[in-house]
Amino acid sequence: MQVQYVSYLRVSTNRQGRSGLGLEAQRQAVADFLKGGTWRHVAELVEVESGARDTRPRLIEALALCRLHGATLVIAKLDRLSRDAAFLLNLQKGQVPFVAADMPEANELVVGIMAVVAQAERKMISTRTKAALAAAKARGVRLGRPENLCNENVGRARGRAAQTDRKEARLRDLRPIIQAMEAEGHRSFRALAAELNTRGIPAARGGSWSATQVRRVWVPTT
Repeated sequence: MQVQYVSYLRVSTNRQGRSGLGLEAQRQAVADFLKGGTWRHVAELVEVESGARDTRPRLIEALALCRLHGATLVIAKLDRLSRDAAFLLNLQKGQVPFVAADMPEANELVVGIMAVVAQAERKMISTRTKAALAAAKARGVRLGRPENLCNENVGRARGRAAQTDRKEARLRDLRPIIQAMEAEGHRSFRALAAELNTRGIPAARGGSWSATQVRRVWVPTT
């Protein structure tokens, strides 16, 4: 299966963005990393924004493209993203794989660090919760019925909620693309399906789009 990549380049000032200062070096680093092998470059997204701010529309667009194409986000240097906590949290939640050209192992490193931090927080919450329940029980407070605390039921509910979240996220990613296609003249469901297939965007379960599948995700423009 052909590996697909979306590249994301960022500079911090409008002057750098206009002059290309820093962009060419990042672009070359990405090109060197991808040199050789069989792969497809889906798109390059360029952002002119400070890393300290969370308003990153081009990054959001890049993540959406990665989810739609099943692609990996590739950046030139880890410091382009390392200070952006919002990005890292969205990356983990959105399950978008990424790789830094200057530190290919950063993917596992960052996710590992986040997992350790999250695990520590969960342990602290669990400890506080158990202590509070024990104190309440000592005061004679009747706690919930055991069947309401069934881990299996909780797990199923969380799984259904996660699946719903993934479906809704995919629809949010698809709708602006479909609307743009309609603006370009692709009006029928059949034409939209053909254009999605031409652009290499897989259907929900992989494979090609049909008119029926497009109809299910289509929302009229208001």
